[in-house]
Amino acid sequence: MKDTLKRLEQLSAETGLSEDEVIAKAVQSGIHQLWREHTLAAYLKENLSREEAIEQVGIDWVEVAERQRDAMKEDLAWALK
Repeated sequence: MKDTLKRLEQLSAETGLSEDEVIAKAVQSGIHQLWREHTLAAYLKENLSREEAIEQVGIDWVEVAERQRDAMKEDLAWALK
């Protein structure tokens, strides 16, 4: 908790934003990240089409998720040999 408060103070001082504004940006950023993770999980579970996932989070994030899934499948296949 101490580190978090210290970082909050530092961000506020270095950006010129109030601590309230920094907190608001942090919450907004966190929600955005959670939404991206939720969308990509739905896509990988085939509950969302690739096109819908791209519309919601962008092709770059979809491609990263696909590469990670493919790498995990390759590792699993290797481990099961």
